Amino acid sequence: MYGLGRAGALRWAAGVLLAGVTAVVSGCGGSDGGKPGAATSGPGAGESTGESAGESAGESAGAGRAGGLAQLPGQDFYVSDQTNAARQVTALRGQGRTAEAETLLRIAAQPSSQWLGEQGAREIAEQVSRRATEAGRTAVFVAYDIPHRDCGQYSAGGAPDAAAYRSWITGVAQAIGDRKAWVVLEPDAVAHTLDNCGIKGDLAAERYGLLAFAVQELKKNPNARVYLDAGNPGWAQDPEELAGALRRSGIAAADGFALNVANFYDTGRNTAYGARLSAALDGKHFVIDTSRSGNGALGGDAWCNPPGRALGERPTTRTGRPAVDAYLWIKNPGESDGDCGRGEPRAGEFWLPYALGLAQAAR
Repeated sequence: MYGLGRAGALRWAAGVLLAGVTAVVSGCGGSDGGKPGAATSGPGAGESTGESAGESAGESAGAGRAGGLAQLPGQDFYVSDQTNAARQVTALRGQGRTAEAETLLRIAAQPSSQWLGEQGAREIAEQVSRRATEAGRTAVFVAYDIPHRDCGQYSAGGAPDAAAYRSWITGVAQAIGDRKAWVVLEPDAVAHTLDNCGIKGDLAAERYGLLAFAVQELKKNPNARVYLDAGNPGWAQDPEELAGALRRSGIAAADGFALNVANFYDTGRNTAYGARLSAALDGKHFVIDTSRSGNGALGGDAWCNPPGRALGERPTTRTGRPAVDAYLWIKNPGESDGDCGRGEPRAGEFWLPYALGLAQAAR
């Protein structure tokens, strides 16, 4: 469940065309036998998220800035001033709620991923990649429009058929052009062919072909890095079986795979799981979503807006782990995983109390 709502995407597209760039989403991907947590956008061990946010907020306009937020010193990835968190910071300041605004900067001042769905994807990809290039940074995208998306759950939708998807992903690739970009490809798409979702037989074969086509299109750009989503450590998948599905999905031409998208598993557990999968894939590297992994997974089926979670390691390519290319904030922290059966905000909607809780709990 990643929550790429139509209304949110349209609002985002309008913001991009008027101001220049953000994000969408909520999560999925099994958690110890169940579905995983929300998606969308840390650092090395021991780094302080609060300290980084403070440094960003204190920088003055000039070199290294893009829009209204500073680009972090030594950071590779683009910090957008058009994310839901960044807009909330502006709103809170306007309301005189400065303490909450400063807390929320722990999220807003970090680079997070730009999700691309059915609405306005080409325009958003072009604008965000251009803004990132102008700032001397690399944009991170999540391509999320596969047919039969999210197994009909909170983020159901996607392209209506294979032809529409091929056209969509070609448009995204052309919009990014030859700019530097990292793309996480279709969260849950491969793993759902191996669980009880019902993507089997011809549907599974079609999906593998579409993913392989997407890798091929995106990799026409020599400056693009592409990572196929491979679920998370709590999703009961046999590494050899998953590796086979990833091979059929074109991972040989990709840069690697992505783990923990929109979930909460700690970095150590993801690294161990990734190492086993990498060994089954001839040493392919991987990236880890650390956006909400600060306190690890709550356990059981608690993947939907679980309480007591925290921001994890900040986005960085300096992981200190040979096979881990980066920690990324793929799920945008503060965006809901969905209604969760408790009447919580829809998938992808920004939820200020939850966002503040993640930031306040971060070490």
